[in-house]
Amino acid sequence: MQTTQLNHVAIHVEDVDASCAFYERVLKLQPMERPAFNFPGAWYRLGGDQELHIIGGRDNPVFGHNRGNHYALMVDDIDAWEAHLTEIDVPYTPRRTRPDGAYQIYLTDPDGHVIELCTPPGTAPAQV
Repeated sequence: MQTTQLNHVAIHVEDVDASCAFYERVLKLQPMERPAFNFPGAWYRLGGDQELHIIGGRDNPVFGHNRGNHYALMVDDIDAWEAHLTEIDVPYTPRRTRPDGAYQIYLTDPDGHVIELCTPPGTAPAQV
């Protein structure tokens, strides 16, 4: 018996439309078909076969932090992502290098969910 992969991340949001605008404009996620649930929400594709599920109706606080509750998305070109975020004036933390050589930056969605954009380990030049 084993788990085979992460299927989806679900986040609870206050305003589904505002969240959809953020995830489409800022993170360039592609919407996907969502079953006809009896509550508001939206689904987005994350990579090849993983998903982000937005669930509306949040009325409790969100506790997100880069060293606490957050989720990470592997990106193809950290320079391009930083340029994009700068161009559309979305605040993010300055690039960091993890001890394994991965780059990471953090941004926050309209509800306070923290999102890490990262590269694979070994992307950063070796420290001398």
